[in-house]
Amino acid sequence: MGLETLFSPRCVAVVGATEREGSVGRAVMTNMLDSFEGETVPVNPNAESVLGREAYPDVASVPGEVDLAVVVVPGRVAVDVVRGIAEAGVENVVVITAGFGETGSEGARRERELRAVAEAHDLDLVGPNSLGIISTPVGMNATFGPENALDGSISFMSQSGAFITAVLDWANDRGIGFKDVVSLGNKAVLDERDFVEAWGDDEGTDVVLGYLEGITDGASFIRSAREVTAETPIVLVKSGRTEAGASAAASHTGTIAGSEAAYEAGLEQAGVIRAENVQELFDAASILAGQPLPETDSVAVVTNAGGPGVMATDAIGDSGLSLASFADETLARFEEVLPEEANIYNPVDVIGDAPVERFAEAIEIAMDDPNVGAVCVVTCPTAVLTFDDLAEAVVERQAESGLPVATCFMGGERIESAREILGEAGIPTYFDPARAVESLDALRSYAEIREREYVEPTTFDVDRARAREILRGAADRGDTRLGVEAMGLLDAYGVPIPEGDVVSSPEAAIEVAESIEGDVVMKIVSPDILHKSDIGGVRVGVRNNDVYDTYEDLVARAKNYQPDATILGVQVQELLDLEEGVETIVGTNRDPQFGPLVLFGLGGIFVEVLEDTTVRVAPVSEPEAAGMVDDIRAAPLLRGARGREPVDEGSVVEVIQRLSQLVTDFPAILELDVNPLVATPDGATAVDIRLTIDPDEL
Repeated sequence: MGLETLFSPRCVAVVGATEREGSVGRAVMTNMLDSFEGETVPVNPNAESVLGREAYPDVASVPGEVDLAVVVVPGRVAVDVVRGIAEAGVENVVVITAGFGETGSEGARRERELRAVAEAHDLDLVGPNSLGIISTPVGMNATFGPENALDGSISFMSQSGAFITAVLDWANDRGIGFKDVVSLGNKAVLDERDFVEAWGDDEGTDVVLGYLEGITDGASFIRSAREVTAETPIVLVKSGRTEAGASAAASHTGTIAGSEAAYEAGLEQAGVIRAENVQELFDAASILAGQPLPETDSVAVVTNAGGPGVMATDAIGDSGLSLASFADETLARFEEVLPEEANIYNPVDVIGDAPVERFAEAIEIAMDDPNVGAVCVVTCPTAVLTFDDLAEAVVERQAESGLPVATCFMGGERIESAREILGEAGIPTYFDPARAVESLDALRSYAEIREREYVEPTTFDVDRARAREILRGAADRGDTRLGVEAMGLLDAYGVPIPEGDVVSSPEAAIEVAESIEGDVVMKIVSPDILHKSDIGGVRVGVRNNDVYDTYEDLVARAKNYQPDATILGVQVQELLDLEEGVETIVGTNRDPQFGPLVLFGLGGIFVEVLEDTTVRVAPVSEPEAAGMVDDIRAAPLLRGARGREPVDEGSVVEVIQRLSQLVTDFPAILELDVNPLVATPDGATAVDIRLTIDPDEL
């Protein structure tokens, strides 16, 4: 969606403009008149003029074309006012008015009406319950906030208007500028995805920032953000940890893969850099907007203070960066220019008595080293060093080398002018060495994101009709929770399962057991008894001669445990040799925002104890599935730790993809666990299954 005229209007109508002190209508008019390059028109049927500008009774009466209407009228008339604005031919509306979905059922009804009006007239509508929008290239401050933004190349969206006012105050103090700023409000029409797409196409936006409390459509956001982050970095703070989506979880996956895991996985797959707080958000933004991307993750630290240099080194160890190893030629050059007591190895300590010339020469030598991808300059105040001169030297050498640089100038007021010198050149400076390193780590992260090649998920040839029949059959029985009776679902989607069947008589159990080589496993089959082992409902290593009695015993135990339980029969299953196998879990859970999630990890009885798992948003591609196997701490177990033969990792990766396709194909599957999925050198086999379905989705 193109939003060019939203951010670069020639004429803005403030609907509800007034001169009344303390009113939102006055604040918006004042802000617009202070800096807007275009025409600002007040609309108020009860006023002839507002703040010296002729007022009009409605937007239709305004001469000429109105590009944007900012609505600050009372909530009870807001929908009718927006309808009139749309009928007047205006395409862009910002509804600052509150009293919609955030206030209860009546407000929610009003918001639905507002959305219907916008859809009927194809309006680009921001809000309602919005602080407004800012666009510095045209001087537009269509908000009721106390401050305007400085010029810059960062575009920022926030679900909280109050957060924007605080951020602008904070950013203005630090000289951080913006191109566009949007208060999303209730997101009745335009949401975070629309602005990500718009700013991704905007040559004036170098970095997209956001503060979000939720994402409207997670799957669509991933698709849009993935395209944008190929060229433009996105950094988000996502607040509001929630248990939604896990409150009624009946499976291991549902317990572990809650909503927060969905956001973590979804944003990572989208190529979004996630910040934990405002400081991290703008630390990342500042360096991404001003510095080139590194070609390697190796960092050189140059300092005049040993302690802070060690702090920077520790921070590198905690990050995805590495401490650069200098070439012999570099070490020789350091020996020539630095005093004997200096440290020529990384971190380079030029000693506290170093003048600017020595410091600058050491920075240049580090930058010349072929093993260095970025430089972190850390300095403390001394009597022989002027921060301004060092800042100018850093700017000059960064421009010559083309390497990314982050600086840590540890001081108070005396560093302010140096900060300005560095900031004008796009070089961020921090008081804490760890923050300087973290900002370089954000550059590294985005460099990796830029190198990603997205692969479409594989579509396997499966028997969807059979799978639907199994699910439909359960729904017809009134079952919403299924166990081993649904193993055929896996078979229909090409997931290997042990030989066997579910039977409803001891005679049939004998027949199946005799068709299987060796001893068998027998399990009670009941949708009402999920934890079969707890009641003695599983027998392992049953000989053919004992199958009849075992069948009778399993059924009797189940009926004694839960007399009203539905007993579908007993599963007779091939006994797998687990000596060389690793028990893993592949599960799925459906998130309200992102849809189906896929979980992989160490399985068996330890899944919830160790929680060695990783999550992705489905559908999952082959590289993403392989990445899931890489992610878990137990990956060495799969790859032959302690002399064990490696498992067939490719078969595990394929099962992850096939289950990803299954839950994408069938939204009725709310939760699914394959636990264990036994991985061996010969392949991967699903031994047990548990799932929860929503019959209304079939």
